[in-house]
Amino acid sequence: MDLTLPLATAVDARVARTLPVLDVQADIRYHAAAARSVLNAPAATGMAFWSLNPYIGCAFGCAYCYARDTHRYTVERTAGRLDRGTPFGDAEPLPPWLAFERRVLVKRDAAALLRRALHPGHAAYRAIVEAGEPLAIGTATDPYQPAERRFQVTRAVLTVLAGFEGLRVGLITKSALVTRDVDLLAAIARRSRLAVHVSLITTDRELARRIEPRAPTPAARLSAVRRLRLAGVDVGVNCMPVLPGITDGTPALRALVAAVADAGATHLNACALRLRAAARRRYLPWLAEAFPELAARYRAAYAAGHQPGTRYRDGLRRTMRRLCAERGLPYGMPADAMAELAAGRGPTGSPQLALPL
Repeated sequence: MDLTLPLATAVDARVARTLPVLDVQADIRYHAAAARSVLNAPAATGMAFWSLNPYIGCAFGCAYCYARDTHRYTVERTAGRLDRGTPFGDAEPLPPWLAFERRVLVKRDAAALLRRALHPGHAAYRAIVEAGEPLAIGTATDPYQPAERRFQVTRAVLTVLAGFEGLRVGLITKSALVTRDVDLLAAIARRSRLAVHVSLITTDRELARRIEPRAPTPAARLSAVRRLRLAGVDVGVNCMPVLPGITDGTPALRALVAAVADAGATHLNACALRLRAAARRRYLPWLAEAFPELAARYRAAYAAGHQPGTRYRDGLRRTMRRLCAERGLPYGMPADAMAELAAGRGPTGSPQLALPL
């Protein structure tokens, strides 16, 4: 059953009791989000670029994801606090960390809002089109998560961007569905500066299923890199986040670098796991269940902050640079790349060695 409402009136905090349901897939429901704007300005996010997220929440639900609070904040603004009702129509409220991956909000009018924002004379037009300030797509959600197959919000956004020239655009995803839009991506790349960043933290299929059970396989992502490169699209790989004690062994990192180089990626970037509040609330309980032998070491390593120590991060950086040099693969972040977005704020690159906790 389609309970879709016109998006302009779909959600109003004063009158809406629940967010309209657009689709149901197994244990995931997709709800309409009535967005008044779709671009996030640098002044609002504290980051040095504009950003756009076609969805709020992400069905991939990776345990380490840092973006879970973006979902909670949006729901609180549009339909009341999660702990004061059930804006998704559930009999009992879902924990916010679970709602992030099971109650995904769809910005169906994102393309129309983007077109309006990029109209001559508007502040976003002056910044993004005239001044060439970078625009990143997928900083707090995966723009090619399963919802995109039906709703095609990301494709509509790319269609708008393809009508401009001289832009600087970055797109982050871990989904092979990105190759569906190879025609648009190639068109944008011919007129603007485009970089696609495919996230991949391991080539071990079974390990990937434990860490990212709902995400595409490593082989599918590497295949996507190959296809995009054949189309002339600049595509790098984000080894983000490197998980201490899990994906940071040198043999595993060497295998990943080799696979990325063989796929033809233009560069590889890496960063150690960062555990800010939203990620910590989900990741540490998951770790205690999936890798209990590491739980105490993580608590000690992340006791003083959201990153492991400087020694670890420096060691990771040195290791990754060496492994990439062995394969002739550029390591780090190109001048216009926004690869660090997949791991949170800040450009600190860091691969993993043995966890010095």
